[in-house]
Amino acid sequence: MKARSHTPSATSLPRAPQDEALSRLKRYGLTMGIRTLCFILMAAVTPYGWYTWIFAAGAIFLPYVAVVFANVGEDAREQPRPEAPEQAITAAPSAPATPASPGVIRLSESPQSLDPAEDDHDGDTP
Repeated sequence: MKARSHTPSATSLPRAPQDEALSRLKRYGLTMGIRTLCFILMAAVTPYGWYTWIFAAGAIFLPYVAVVFANVGEDAREQPRPEAPEQAITAAPSAPATPASPGVIRLSESPQSLDPAEDDHDGDTP
């Protein structure tokens, strides 16, 4: 069995998934309740006027807002906690590395001769 070198503290643990889902469900329900109220007020309040358009806009756009708010998890809204030592330690600024001048390799080829007698270097031919 592997021994743990870092024991998480209770304050650095994230929220339980069930608690986070319940919180999202409450936000969604509240937003949809306001949307339903806007829809009822849009139809029930007479005489119709500028406020009818406000209620209509709420009834139309609040479902989108409710879904977006419900899908935003706690991770996106929280900042890193300073209790976690891994997150609290910042790296020291390092000196910029000076690029070493790479050596230049030049290759040159001698032209190949078309005369087969010149290609024979072993000296056995007349």
